[in-house]
Amino acid sequence: MSRPSAGDYYDLGDYSRPVDTDSPDARKWFDRGLIWAYAFNHDEAISCFERALEHDPDLAIARWGIAYAIGPNYNKAWEAFDPADLGESLARARSELRLAADGRASDAERGLIEALAARFPADDPDDAAALEAGTGAYADAMVALAARFPDDPDILTLTADALVNVSAWALWDTRTGKPAPGSRVLEAKPLLEAVLATDIGRGHPGALHFYIHLMEMSAHPEEALPAADLLRDLVPDAGHLRHMPAHIDVLCGDYHASVVANQRAVEADRRFVAERGPFNFYSLYRAHDLHFVVYSAMFSGQSAIALAAAEELAGQLTPELLRVESPPMADWLEAFVPLRVHVLIRFGRWDDLLAEPFPEDRELYATTVATLHYGRGVALAATGRVAEALVERDAFTAAYAAVPESRYLFNNTGRDILAVAASMLDGEILYREGRHEDAFAALRRAIELDDALPYDEPWGWMQPTRHAYGALLIEQGRIAEAAEVYAADLGLDPTLSRPCQHPNNLWALHGYHECLQRLGRDAEAALVARQLELAGARADIPVLASCACRLEVFEDPAGGCCH
Repeated sequence: MSRPSAGDYYDLGDYSRPVDTDSPDARKWFDRGLIWAYAFNHDEAISCFERALEHDPDLAIARWGIAYAIGPNYNKAWEAFDPADLGESLARARSELRLAADGRASDAERGLIEALAARFPADDPDDAAALEAGTGAYADAMVALAARFPDDPDILTLTADALVNVSAWALWDTRTGKPAPGSRVLEAKPLLEAVLATDIGRGHPGALHFYIHLMEMSAHPEEALPAADLLRDLVPDAGHLRHMPAHIDVLCGDYHASVVANQRAVEADRRFVAERGPFNFYSLYRAHDLHFVVYSAMFSGQSAIALAAAEELAGQLTPELLRVESPPMADWLEAFVPLRVHVLIRFGRWDDLLAEPFPEDRELYATTVATLHYGRGVALAATGRVAEALVERDAFTAAYAAVPESRYLFNNTGRDILAVAASMLDGEILYREGRHEDAFAALRRAIELDDALPYDEPWGWMQPTRHAYGALLIEQGRIAEAAEVYAADLGLDPTLSRPCQHPNNLWALHGYHECLQRLGRDAEAALVARQLELAGARADIPVLASCACRLEVFEDPAGGCCH
């Protein structure tokens, strides 16, 4: 990766931390490094901290910055490091902290350096127990440091960061809304809220970023909407920070805001990759932003936006990039490639789906191959070609077996996600065979698997499984059952945990509105009709059902079910 230049650098906003140096250039590069670290662009952060040391070799806090950025973080725990990366990162962090111990530092900076040393307690990368213990020890050290410096916004923010990393992505029990076992989220929350209550805090990229992560899987993600709004344009050229408000937008049913936030993030990402290249870990974050565009646009019926983002993303994930072994890019990124399949299913574009080519390297693109067989099976079932769909089902089973267990789509394994596909495909085929009860049993199994996926945003399965189930229930005249399915999906009752709800989504609103009309619940139907109008205002296709697998409305659009 090329090193950052001093000239026309990225616009990172105005946040600055006073540091113990007389060099304006060292201070400038340290601030840039700190902001990039808060923005989870850790490679760029390290480069900036190195530039700070060029201007002031004795600046100990810059060495702290390198060690902080090279270590584990909320999206990359120790177990996610490949062996080469782990050994190199651990050695570098410990080396920088030893050098920092002899450098110049203020009392607060010295405290940060000493606390961070607890995160790297051993030099043996195979000593997993020591590294795990270091995560908790670092959090404890930061809590003590925060007690000494209760008015330092960075120390409070970094303490909260250390605390949430004790159980990253498992902060809350989503079923109860209470902290998950082992989580220290209730210690982190007041620290961040204390920072955000100050004028400095309302412009603090780290505090705003971490607060969104802290609240997104809680029972009340809407509490982070003010933080999301403050963060949207705070650091213009940090793509990940421009994207982060979408984590709250989508949970609150504001799919348009989510699309816009991620489109702006993608614009920032394009500049970054043009200058730094694609062969770095930030490629995961660039993929995440486009993934979010696809997911949000699907919910609001914007097929052109969803398809364009899916195609741009697949185009980024070249064989050259995926063959990088450290970090193992295929394990991190390949599962993003077939998002187009989900878009085509969402919008019922069966012919386009059947025309999708398979990748030449089926081993490298293992998740893609399995997803394509799933999509082809659904398309064939939906077009009445059941015998051919069964052949695709067998091909899917074989392709699924070939997907490495190391392949992930953020917090979910490719295999766990594709297990949902297996039950969905069974349901679609059984339904077209006329075995409706067996089909509904398979779809209920898909729903169970979907709901049980570990929390992620976007959710691991791209199209809510209830949308197909509800659509086919309506087709069989089981209207009251379908109404309950849609109410749960929309979060209108307490059936589902908060992250499994999809407020205001166009597809479930359509199904629910139809059910209310057919059940004679006219007053409720009138209220939902207004919500449906607003939810579908940006859709670029007519929405005839909650899932395109409900064929009766496509065969007879005059049947009164279209929006």
